[in-house]
Amino acid sequence: MNIEIPKLKLPLKGVGKKIESMVRKALYEFSMLEGKKSLAVALSGGKDSLTLLFMLKAIIGRGFEDIDLHAIYIDGDYSCGSSIEKKFLQSICENLKIKFTSKELKNDIKASNCYVCARKRRNLIFEIAKENGIDTIAFGHHKDDNIQTLLLNLFHKGEFEGMMPNIKFKKIDVTIIRPLIYVSEQEIITFSKQNNFLRTFCKCPLGQTSKRNKISKIIKEIESDFPNIKTNLSLSSFTYSFNKAQNI
Repeated sequence: MNIEIPKLKLPLKGVGKKIESMVRKALYEFSMLEGKKSLAVALSGGKDSLTLLFMLKAIIGRGFEDIDLHAIYIDGDYSCGSSIEKKFLQSICENLKIKFTSKELKNDIKASNCYVCARKRRNLIFEIAKENGIDTIAFGHHKDDNIQTLLLNLFHKGEFEGMMPNIKFKKIDVTIIRPLIYVSEQEIITFSKQNNFLRTFCKCPLGQTSKRNKISKIIKEIESDFPNIKTNLSLSSFTYSFNKAQNI
């Protein structure tokens, strides 16, 4: 059975236009592309990274500098996005005229966890970036991911800290940016449904019982009594990020 390859249709409309506006806001407010020469999306094949890929393709060169855009995919058993056909992602990138690069990650499910796997994947992404002269990597972490990270850090380490929207790793001279930081997961789900790529899910058994998954359930329970919890935690996280960046 042939699967229709999602295509970018400009100008974006509806929820796509709303997400584009929030991505532009994040890129501008956190100076994510300032002075950058090349940019890669860490592409898992899930709804978040594919939405990010589409948004950056729609935005770069339109109000922002026209810098080189790449996609980096980490393949392999038990790796996030491992249920995705690589050819499917390659076809999307080919249609978008985006260079696609991948490496395989070999994982032993018995000797791994989400944290270890994520670090291995990120290190491989950094390797590919350095090999291809890429100085900035965009991850598809969204507003809900940031809130979950904030609570995970608070519960586990007693630290009130979410995800930094723009952070440079000086030792390896690579910057990580998170352009979807203002975008909710539900908005991404709606956009991915409309563009026919919500079929992709991580099949790693560890992901279903992870601490992040448990935190997500806790937030949903609290939200029934405190409907503004996500907005309030998100704003608090950004305030902390701004203050930390300014060394206050």
